[in-house]
Amino acid sequence: MNRIRIFRHLVLLLLLSRAAAAPAAPESYPVRGRVIDRLTRQPVAYAAVVIAGQEATGASTDSLGRFTIERVKPGIYRLSASSLGYKSLLTPEYVVSAGTPFIEIELEPDAQELEAVSITPSPFRRSVESPVSMHVIGVREIEKSPGSNRDISRIVRSYPGVSFSPVGYRNDLIVRGGGPAENRFYMDGIEIPNINHFATQGATGGPVSIVNADLIREISFYTGAFPADRSGALSSVLDFRLRDGDPVKQTFKATLGASEVSLSGSGHMSERTTYLFSVRQSYLQLLFKLLGLPFLPNFIDGQLKIKTRLSESDELIFLGLTGIDNMRLNTDEKGEEAEYLLSYLPRIRQETFTLGASWRHYAGRHVQTVTASHNYLNNRNTKYLRNDDSSEDRLTLRLRSVEQKTTLKAENRSYLGRWTLREGVELNYMQYTNATFQRLFREEAVLSDYRTGLGIVGWGLFAGADYTSADRRLTLSAGLRTDGCDYSPRMQQFWRRLSPRASASYALSDAWSVSASAGIYYQLPPYTALGFKDASGTLVNRGLDYQRVVETSAGFDWRLRDRLIVSVEGFCKFYDRMPLSVDHGIPLACEGNDYGTVGAEALVPTAEGRAYGVEALAKWQIAGKVDLVGSVTLFRSEYRSDRRARYIPSAWDNRFVVNLSGTYDLPRAWSVGAKLSGVGGAPYTPYDVEKSSLVEAWDAQGRPYLDYARYNSRRLDAFFQLDVRVDKIFYFRRCMLGIYLDLQNVTASKLRQPDVLMSTGVVANPSAPASEQRYVMKTIRQQSGTLLPALGLTVEF
Repeated sequence: MNRIRIFRHLVLLLLLSRAAAAPAAPESYPVRGRVIDRLTRQPVAYAAVVIAGQEATGASTDSLGRFTIERVKPGIYRLSASSLGYKSLLTPEYVVSAGTPFIEIELEPDAQELEAVSITPSPFRRSVESPVSMHVIGVREIEKSPGSNRDISRIVRSYPGVSFSPVGYRNDLIVRGGGPAENRFYMDGIEIPNINHFATQGATGGPVSIVNADLIREISFYTGAFPADRSGALSSVLDFRLRDGDPVKQTFKATLGASEVSLSGSGHMSERTTYLFSVRQSYLQLLFKLLGLPFLPNFIDGQLKIKTRLSESDELIFLGLTGIDNMRLNTDEKGEEAEYLLSYLPRIRQETFTLGASWRHYAGRHVQTVTASHNYLNNRNTKYLRNDDSSEDRLTLRLRSVEQKTTLKAENRSYLGRWTLREGVELNYMQYTNATFQRLFREEAVLSDYRTGLGIVGWGLFAGADYTSADRRLTLSAGLRTDGCDYSPRMQQFWRRLSPRASASYALSDAWSVSASAGIYYQLPPYTALGFKDASGTLVNRGLDYQRVVETSAGFDWRLRDRLIVSVEGFCKFYDRMPLSVDHGIPLACEGNDYGTVGAEALVPTAEGRAYGVEALAKWQIAGKVDLVGSVTLFRSEYRSDRRARYIPSAWDNRFVVNLSGTYDLPRAWSVGAKLSGVGGAPYTPYDVEKSSLVEAWDAQGRPYLDYARYNSRRLDAFFQLDVRVDKIFYFRRCMLGIYLDLQNVTASKLRQPDVLMSTGVVANPSAPASEQRYVMKTIRQQSGTLLPALGLTVEF
């Protein structure tokens, strides 16, 4: 493997040297596009379009709404567009190079703006519906965020309220003290059930994202104040907006990243139809073997977006996303830590996909959207005792589980001057099957041959209204949502799940503003929990209800000339109706940060929880020069088994999170970035030594059992990490070459984890009855943390 690593580095250095010796890059490129009316889809003539921060560099649209800005220096820019009678607009970020796309800008009519044209909209955008707890992430952060490897779940860690696992191979999204199962993901309005390879079934975390960052135009990240048309979120919503295909030319981008090689493309199939695609193949298994890890994940994924204009008033989008995963065990790896991981990790194979289509009709001030989608997950785990598959008698786990969901959704938005109204309905059908053979140990060793199947019809209704005052200082928003399904008579009563939400924002001055929001949000428990059956085939968890959280947040922000924003926000969340494990006495929400499945057990809806804290954010931007984000979050996350019990720390109660991340653009297309991250120590549970040492118990699970009577009674130390990244881009007339060096944990900070209790394989009392035999146990010191360098290469042509 060292030869592979050396060869890769030599190839990159050769490319760098050849690029450095190549002819000088063009000093500038043209930027072309079109400005249209957002509602009528008609061209906007004589609109002013300029490079944000460079007001002298711009152009006016012609009678067809088209514009060309000549001689723009290469880099990452936003465009500012304005026209009399329209709201000024600041676009998402675009890369100006040989592959600069054709840019379509949609301006929204503004009857109030009749006298003067303003071209200074703020880059720090907030929506009327979500004036707090919402952040917009652009191309610069996605491409150059240090230590993230262009993985979205890692990029959003720079923002307040987001914790992270110091264990480097996980990217679980932990937001405001909530678990990884409490997040929801949407892509161009279509729900994506999970965005990770090797996802934990019943949750959403994993080691690496399925989504290829090359296709993303912009991300809206909500940590509260969730829009009424986004269902099922308790902690966060990640709303991806993909780029459109290029209607003028065909462009392609090849990327050699830290864990995968990919090819993406953008272009057109006809005058009205554009496409966007991506295919990736990982070599993560090579990296993990190089690092000496005992598991070797391999994945392939693909994305596709096709957009066609059926008429001036109608457009159709087709979206596809798929991932194929195969994780095998590296049994050649030696050492106590590898031996421990190999003792319980199964062979994992997963296939997942989402297919969706969205039709949008523009009818003057009214816009109708109809979306149909289907998502699928096939999860297969296999484990043999001591990884010896020579006999089926040694089989300890064979899991075969499939989840599917089909959704049909229709909504309307009406833009009526100061008011925006929205209403919609959705219908879905959910299927779940599971066939699992497993060795279990409770009071004694048992063989479980578990089979279940489930079909659920669900529905939802939502409506809302937004208001903006004439002077634009006051914005108000209110929404109402309700959901139901036919799983049980209680869940059919949709009026029991009225989900109101409201938010308000007021500008005290040009610099100061205050905002607040409040809402009640619901989430259906995971299919693994709903479909759990006993030996007689009876659904055990029919007493469960939709999980509920009541959340409030309020804060203020201060802005300086649209370059610097400082905000402080407090939040408070109260959970109830949360599933509680009957066997372990802990909430299901505290699980889901490891491989495998969660939820397939007896549960009762009695658990409650609370999370509260304060967040501070500072963001400083100078176009083409500096991008700096700093955040601090102080919080508590606690749960209890029922309202009579005392609160105890949840698995996500890190107490504090600190992030400081920034990039600086140097001359000659060099840039440097660094990220300092710190997280408080997580609570943990001691092991049940007596139970773990039993031969039958250890052989059933291959790992120690936790002492749930002392759940989260101990705490780890805090952890800090510094990542550094250096980028160099070479611009040529017909292509762009980018090379980066990403150094994770440059200080080689060490994460001290609890000592692992492990069997030696030696039976201490071989003459005792089988049910009483015990292994001689040992402890393994767990400490991780090393410098992890990664070289990457991108070529766009």
